[in-house]
Amino acid sequence: MAKYLGSHDRAEVIDLFARHVSSGKVRFFHSVGIDFVLGKREGPYLWDIAGEKRLIDCHCNGGVFNLGHRNPEIIGTLVQSLQELDIGNHHLISEQRAILAAKLAQLTPGDITYTVFGVSGGEAVDLAIKVARGYTRKHKVISAKGGYHGHTGLALAAGDEKYRAPFGPLAPGFIQVPFDDVEALEKAMDDETAAVILETIPATYGMPIPSQDFFPQVRQLCDRKGALLIVDEIQTGLGRTGRLWGIEHFNVVPDIMVIGKGLSGGIYPLTATCFREKCEAVFHEDPFIHISTFGGAEVGCPVALRVLEISSEHAFLNHVQEIAGIFSQGFASLKDKYPQLLVGLRQLGLMMGIEMVNEYCGPLFSKAAYDNGLLSVYAYNNPRVAQFLPPLNIDHALAEEIVEKVDKALGQVVHMLAL
Repeated sequence: MAKYLGSHDRAEVIDLFARHVSSGKVRFFHSVGIDFVLGKREGPYLWDIAGEKRLIDCHCNGGVFNLGHRNPEIIGTLVQSLQELDIGNHHLISEQRAILAAKLAQLTPGDITYTVFGVSGGEAVDLAIKVARGYTRKHKVISAKGGYHGHTGLALAAGDEKYRAPFGPLAPGFIQVPFDDVEALEKAMDDETAAVILETIPATYGMPIPSQDFFPQVRQLCDRKGALLIVDEIQTGLGRTGRLWGIEHFNVVPDIMVIGKGLSGGIYPLTATCFREKCEAVFHEDPFIHISTFGGAEVGCPVALRVLEISSEHAFLNHVQEIAGIFSQGFASLKDKYPQLLVGLRQLGLMMGIEMVNEYCGPLFSKAAYDNGLLSVYAYNNPRVAQFLPPLNIDHALAEEIVEKVDKALGQVVHMLAL
């Protein structure tokens, strides 16, 4: 039987990666003392390839591992799928894509009925913007400052300048306004606005929780201006916030919703651009105008279907809310213990951001967390905040252990900053 983990020793892997994948990443991780080479992974845990370091995954690759690493139910579904299916052919009618799309139509908000599948979140966002422009026959797209929608063409244009500046000028028609600022959005919107695209909670911007009336007002503005509302649920979807979709907390139905990351089950990459029936008219004249060779690969559709089944169960969502309560109480105590460092916890369910006093804190916390056995990545567009996204199916004991490790990490940051 082939052995994939440990076929090369640790130093050799680092050397190969530096010479053939990314020398910059190797230099960075070496400079900050995080020379971690991913080896065994199981449930909420990651081990270094040498087996000497174990981390509790509190990043989950932005929600890819909502159900933990190598979830047995998901792996079992893929193994069964492989007995009958392969990638399929995107030109042909597909039973598996039809079944999965019908399930999404059942579970998505309101009258969202149609789905086009992709492979990456950026690809799914690209399509959402294409659909909005094609449907409205307008070109202007408004997004939020500090937001992030992917590294591909139109998704990149909708994101912050730092991601696109090295690659040339901004594509025309894209502007940004502050998140959770209805007045600024209204001023920016005009008769040429095709769409407003927003993350329900902008993860890369540090998980700011929008005011309760923000999305309802955005919905009203879009209706008044004849623009479509695109909601990016790539990280907030599939139970992360304690409801199946983050936008459900705000009682708003978008015109287009983008789903990714967790839909893969951490096993097979698959994303979805879901939209109202009226938007499907974009594809009537030429149904082959948009294709994705690997999007909705048939072998992966049963995996995504099982993810949806698990994530939409009432018991599962109730569990997320219970675990969220442990973190809420734990961080309230930690705020009292470290008032000079910890501002508080930005939280909706298990979509969490640890807010600290200055921009040095996020990177320092990432390092301190690593030293104490946690994987947490700071918010790149707001380094005062550390992203905190544990798997959704951890138990109470592990949640309490994580809080204890955060306590030690915060103490280490206080020491490093001499606060």
